[in-house]
Amino acid sequence: MQRFRRMQSLQKFAAVHSSVYNHFNQERSLTCRGTFKLTRAAALAEWRELGAA
Repeated sequence: MQRFRRMQSLQKFAAVHSSVYNHFNQERSLTCRGTFKLTRAAALAEWRELGAA
């Protein structure tokens, strides 16, 4: 695994990673398949909208 040379790089990566992970983490085991697919599709659509801006 590649190490971060500067603490600032690690902090930037951690901030972005946590935002993306929290956006897509749906706790699949707690919901039925249909609900999971709907929330996942909504999250992906929002992510694509943010990326297009």
